[in-house]
Amino acid sequence: MTASTDLLVDAFGRIREAVEEAVTGLGPDELSTRPEEDANSIGWLVWHLTRIQDDHLAGVAGTEQLWTSDGWYERFGLPFSADDHGYGHSRKEVAAVKDIGEELLTGYHEAVHDNTVQYLAGIADKDLKRVVDRAWTPPVTMGVRLVSVIADGLQHAGQAAYVRGLLGY
Repeated sequence: MTASTDLLVDAFGRIREAVEEAVTGLGPDELSTRPEEDANSIGWLVWHLTRIQDDHLAGVAGTEQLWTSDGWYERFGLPFSADDHGYGHSRKEVAAVKDIGEELLTGYHEAVHDNTVQYLAGIADKDLKRVVDRAWTPPVTMGVRLVSVIADGLQHAGQAAYVRGLLGY
């Protein structure tokens, strides 16, 4: 790996650590509790950040998401389409992410994390300059997309930790 990919692996590892800290020891009821009606639950936040990482990594790698290829969609059994990753969810949709245990959440996140690290091990610095999304001005490179996923993941993992503290877990 290069210095760049080493940094990316470290950053994604920090998301994984924060996810583990946020959900460890919590059951389905605690994971789906929301401190306010408009707030997100720990379970929804972790599910969402993992879905985004899975979706965006598959996009840059040109592969199918683990969500569908490895059967996570069926295991979670959520009332959403297979391509839903939570962006723009309503209160009702956030509340639908329930009856999900720690093992399922961390299992999916760990699988996505491992897939991310494996992918990063095979890229070079020049790959980070490849344009992966022309829908933006300027077009988005792989490096920018990966940093965006890291920023989103760390923000949501921090929110999950905050919700855990608010709820006294």
